[in-house]
Amino acid sequence: MFIAENYSLLRHNTFGLEAKADLFVEYESEEELVAFLKNHEIGPDTNLLNIGEGSNLLFTSDFHGIVLHSAIKQMEYSFEENAATARVGAGVNWDTFCADAAGKGLWGVENLSAIPGETGAAAVQNIGAYGAEAGDVIISVDTIDSTTGEKKIFFNNECDYGYRHSVFKEPGMRKFIVTNVSFRLEQNPAPNLNYNGLRDLKEVPDITPELIRSRIIEIRKNKLPDPKETGSAGSFFKNPVIEKNMYKSLKDVYPAIPHYDVDTTHVKVPAAWLIEQCGLKGYRHNGAQVYENQPLVIVNCGNAIASDIMELARKIQKAVHDKFGIDIYPEVNYI
Repeated sequence: MFIAENYSLLRHNTFGLEAKADLFVEYESEEELVAFLKNHEIGPDTNLLNIGEGSNLLFTSDFHGIVLHSAIKQMEYSFEENAATARVGAGVNWDTFCADAAGKGLWGVENLSAIPGETGAAAVQNIGAYGAEAGDVIISVDTIDSTTGEKKIFFNNECDYGYRHSVFKEPGMRKFIVTNVSFRLEQNPAPNLNYNGLRDLKEVPDITPELIRSRIIEIRKNKLPDPKETGSAGSFFKNPVIEKNMYKSLKDVYPAIPHYDVDTTHVKVPAAWLIEQCGLKGYRHNGAQVYENQPLVIVNCGNAIASDIMELARKIQKAVHDKFGIDIYPEVNYI
């Protein structure tokens, strides 16, 4: 276990912003986590933050409390006749797991390749891309209740997975710290090729998870900045869900507006398209900029502070609302 006071979080957030935690704790097992929680008398009023790689966080100031980080990094597989269960530590880099599963010929997470972050955070955020979501293949999530030190397992139907949502994001549930996540993966071919950039692969004989993974990585590399080189938190805004009647009215004015059906009465509109129509692609505010290749992303040009990013986000929200009457909300968590 690693414990440090007044600890820099610079390498624990992909925006590359400096912030410090009063106390930083990195644990390598559930037992270490439970021991720390009990020894430090963690209660419901303790200012506690459990983080992964910080790929969905914007630190707006120093964190006056305890930051916990998982270093539980095992990947264990059990195989059945046509499927496999992967039990993955919360501290495992998400793409490392995707690469490992694809390398074993297992289907289920290849479309989610190259998403920054760690596996525990993926289960909390219900990350999604290219027609897939983590919640589609999660069997269960192991957690520790930070107020009691007791273990609780949440099965998929208890996780309330939805678009960028899980039960763990609800205020009363944030006391549960994810330690391990179990996934169901398929051994028989199960390619998900619904995304436009993948449909040509339907003609490929003997398609493999690794082939889809390599295409996904190529697509992401062309559209999104590498957080190791350019500070960002990936997609900054959620795609808004609006009523179909509103969409039909907008389509009369903007015939090219794209959409994806959600249910019989709602559609999802790409936030990137809305932002681009506002002329904000490449727009810069002090040290923060709307990424030129993907307007859903806000990047740190190298000298940004948190207020630059927040102000740019507000400008984007106002522009989209003024033009389309649609409210868009950050996917990124302000801390």
